Amino acid sequence: MTDTLTREPTRPPRQFLPGRGIALVRNTWRGLTSMRTALVLLFLLALAAIPGALLPQRSLNTQKVEQYIADRPSLGPLMDRFELFDVFGSFWFTAVYALLFISLVGCIVPRCVDHARALRTPPVPAPRNLGRLPHHHLTTVDGDPRQLASEISSQLKGWRSRTRSADNRSAHDGEITVSAEKGYTRELGNLVFHLSLVGLLIAIAVGKLFGYEGNVIVIADPDGPGFCTTSPAVFDSFRAGNVEDGTGLEPICVRVKTFTADYLDNGQAEMFTSDIEYQAGDDLASNTWRDNQLRVNHPLRVAGDRVYLQGHGYAPTFTVTFPNGETRTETLQWRPDDATTFLSSGVMRFDPPGGLYPNTADRRKNQIAIEGLFAPTASFHGELLSSSFPEMTKPAVAIDIYRGDTGLDTGIPQSLFALNKELINQERLTKEARVNLEPGESTSLPDGTQVRFDGAKEFVNLQVSHDPAQGFVLGFSISMMLGLLVSLLIKRRRIWVRLYPADGERRTVVELGGLARTDHAGWGDEFDRLCDRLLPDARSTKQNKT
Repeated sequence: MTDTLTREPTRPPRQFLPGRGIALVRNTWRGLTSMRTALVLLFLLALAAIPGALLPQRSLNTQKVEQYIADRPSLGPLMDRFELFDVFGSFWFTAVYALLFISLVGCIVPRCVDHARALRTPPVPAPRNLGRLPHHHLTTVDGDPRQLASEISSQLKGWRSRTRSADNRSAHDGEITVSAEKGYTRELGNLVFHLSLVGLLIAIAVGKLFGYEGNVIVIADPDGPGFCTTSPAVFDSFRAGNVEDGTGLEPICVRVKTFTADYLDNGQAEMFTSDIEYQAGDDLASNTWRDNQLRVNHPLRVAGDRVYLQGHGYAPTFTVTFPNGETRTETLQWRPDDATTFLSSGVMRFDPPGGLYPNTADRRKNQIAIEGLFAPTASFHGELLSSSFPEMTKPAVAIDIYRGDTGLDTGIPQSLFALNKELINQERLTKEARVNLEPGESTSLPDGTQVRFDGAKEFVNLQVSHDPAQGFVLGFSISMMLGLLVSLLIKRRRIWVRLYPADGERRTVVELGGLARTDHAGWGDEFDRLCDRLLPDARSTKQNKT
């Protein structure tokens, strides 16, 4: 007995075939540039923008982002790691944006070539059996086939038509066919829509690269200094594009004269209006000021920039009179903590006069800090201050007054709206008074220093936005809408007319067939009206198939 050993056949080593790699790249490109992929990427782009609308963004408010992360110590850092607080600059949003751009370009360019080729291609010849088309019309009329074909072609205004004589494939002697088609503008509108979408994406990207945006708070005062856009340093917050470094800002000077807010009875703001004066261009050299009025969603457009009125608040004014009789007056914006009543909080810091104290250490120990609340329409609950209305009708403040080192000359950044609590805990700042004051009232400290509340002024938050591509964004948006309307309203239609002599008579058999290339709604009635216009003859047979 002989044992036979069976071995599995050895497989040859897998070899890399260049054609397989080329096929993979070709199939990937076809999948990426398909219209289905473009629609999916457009949906993903809209979906990716949702976190940017729901979550605070660093480009708009860094403090809100930091507070959001601090309130969520476990989830916040993880969200920050995935750049959910910088959505529109994140790697994943940029990837979707770039893929959508590539997909649209790869999808549209071949369609443009095909459409240009279709415009040069004559309408297709008539099918052999027109009776199989969804809409069919058969009649017999007087006249010669060639003459009738010429008359029918002349009446097809707005149609691309082509008349063909009989050939070897014709079923009847002396047969003449007319092929006509209209609705090519539908595809043109579709292409304009998608090309405009690509242009819009490019314009937005250019605006983000070369644009900038700055926010600044300005006290509404006819004699106020205002601001000039000469440097990013004049703004309270400034965000420049990736290419812009802030050295080539368009110079504009703005002064805010007045601010008016209209409120409903429930305290809801109805309209904000601010009277300003500005300089730009040649006005800067001639020192000419021009008047303008800002309202919500009605910016000042000058020198390629837009100046928006974004918000407002109140800036209390305090005067500190030191023991030697010298005074320091300051007006500074306080932060609205309640958007309904505009109850605001803030802080002010005053440095004593230079000659009052012999050395720097003594001067640093006698700085004055005021921290508290401002109510535009004061409402007291005992000693507790609140506000009952956002309009400034009965202003008052509830303040704590501190003496000591306020940190003015330490070089350490400090909050504009709150004191450094570490200075209080270290007793470098000591509280000397807590009072409620109305305009004109004052309080005295133990060393004779007097603090007076002089009232408050309005302040406005202005945004200066520079976008060199804003005109292109508007133009592409309009062309997108026009292209979309054209693609929705215009319909693709095809008709064929076959004419040949009737047997034994000096008449001509006319056979018409109609086909809707896109929307079939209403094509039956339109085809009937077209037949009646081209061939007003009673001896006819119409067949409309569904």
